[in-house]
Amino acid sequence: MKALILNYPVRTLDGIELFAAGSELSEETIQEARKQHPPGKREYCYLLKHGSVFNDMLDLMAQPTYSAIYAGPTDRDTILALLKNCRVQPIVLASLDYFRRKDLYTYRHALMVFALSIMLARHLALPGLDLEQEIIAAGPTHDLGKTCIPLSILTKSTALTLSDRRYLEHHTAAGFALLAWYSGDMHAPAARIARDHHERFDGSGYPSGIHLRDVLVEIIAVCDIYDALVSLRPYRLTSFDNRTALEELTELADSNALRREIVQSLVALNRRSRPSAQACVVSLERRGTPPADNLYGVTVPEPDAPPPHKS
Repeated sequence: MKALILNYPVRTLDGIELFAAGSELSEETIQEARKQHPPGKREYCYLLKHGSVFNDMLDLMAQPTYSAIYAGPTDRDTILALLKNCRVQPIVLASLDYFRRKDLYTYRHALMVFALSIMLARHLALPGLDLEQEIIAAGPTHDLGKTCIPLSILTKSTALTLSDRRYLEHHTAAGFALLAWYSGDMHAPAARIARDHHERFDGSGYPSGIHLRDVLVEIIAVCDIYDALVSLRPYRLTSFDNRTALEELTELADSNALRREIVQSLVALNRRSRPSAQACVVSLERRGTPPADNLYGVTVPEPDAPPPHKS
């Protein structure tokens, strides 16, 4: 994979600039940042004992859409039992506190993508891979880099400009940089997840346009899209209904952007019979209707851009 070049600076929540815009993220530059700005003691803390995380997880699992996924008699309790001993780095808890104060959507999204990814990994049950434990070890970190994105962009209720979108996409590289700096390991699962969760199976994603072949990250990517669709967003006051969200994911799998088996497994979790991913037959018929007010993917000219030339 080619080295990442930062288009924007990466700062800690304390405002310390670790990497300037234009920096190349490599083993050497990450270790240099650790020398200049030591991250301090890495005392791991229990996730569910932090603030209101446990109660928030309970509330979110009980909300529509997720209440169906966690409808089994032991589904919710099994996931919470797994998370009981989940310990994360202080940088993760600090990011959750920041989002809970400043951007409640991203806070909620981080927790639900985390919990759903564990559920999905358990259902896939791929031989030889302990994916659920890798996800638990990584923690709710996939969007940690959004601490480096201006809140005016994160919470924008109107269509993004092209420069807004470029800055928003910076969260993948920023999350990777922050987690690699903090842990000292640029190959750690949390750093990989933060960097690659917007990459796609067919190479159509970002930041590097790689052909994603990392099942751990692919699970996070599917859950990230699903939760974004079934949730309210600043730029969309109406969420996708569950059927339409699953149809959107199915279409992405059909176009080879997402691994089909992972999408099949998510569809299976939404069915009462809970078939295996391999046995789950997914219809390609489109019967859902996306929200009319959805501005995702819509870009508008910069405020100071000249009007289009008319011939």
